[in-house]
Amino acid sequence: MSPDSAVENGPDGKPRCWWSLGTPDYIDYHDSEWGRPLHGEAHLYERLTLEAFQSGLSWLTILRKRENFRRAFDGFDIEKVAAYGKRDVARLLSDEGIVRNRKKIDAAIANARAARELHAAGETLDEVIWSFAPDPESRPAPKSGADIPAITDESTALAKELKRRGFVFVGPTTAYATMQAAGLVNDHLEGCAFR
Repeated sequence: MSPDSAVENGPDGKPRCWWSLGTPDYIDYHDSEWGRPLHGEAHLYERLTLEAFQSGLSWLTILRKRENFRRAFDGFDIEKVAAYGKRDVARLLSDEGIVRNRKKIDAAIANARAARELHAAGETLDEVIWSFAPDPESRPAPKSGADIPAITDESTALAKELKRRGFVFVGPTTAYATMQAAGLVNDHLEGCAFR
C-alpha cells in the first residue's frame, strides 16, 4: 500500500478510505460491510472462502461474482458444501460465474469439512475465528495505507490454528483479510466517515 494512501472524499462528499473510491461496488462494500463485526457460521465460512478465492486476484473480481459464489456453494451452507463430491467439483469447475480454480474449490470443500468437524466437537467456526480478535484498544486508527499490515501476530496465530484444525489455503494474509472483512479489526483509516 502506498504510504500516501489516505482518506479521500467520495462522490457524496464523505471521507472514505482511498481504496473504496474506484467503483460503486467498492463504495457499497466499504460503507456497509468491511470492518463491521460479523458473526455466524455461514457468514464467516463465506468470508474465509472468498478471501481464499481472491488470492492472486482483485477483490473487485470476487465482489462482482459473490452472488454467483453464493448460488454455486449453496449459500455457503457448511453441511451442504462438506457433502460435496466429484459431481459437485465438476459442476463448480464448469461454472463460468465463479473463479474456476481446482485448488481453491477443493480448499472450500475441505474447509467446510473442517468446520463440520468443529461442530461435531461442540465448537464453532465463529468461536475459533473470534478468539483471535485483538484488543481494539491496542490498535490505533491507521492514518494511511502504510499503517495497515498485511499480516499480524494474530492473523499468523489464526492461520496456524485453522491449519491445525484441518483448514487449508488459509495463510496469515488470507486470515488477516478475513479478520478485516469480518470486523475483528477495524482498519478504516482515521478520518474515514465509516470507521
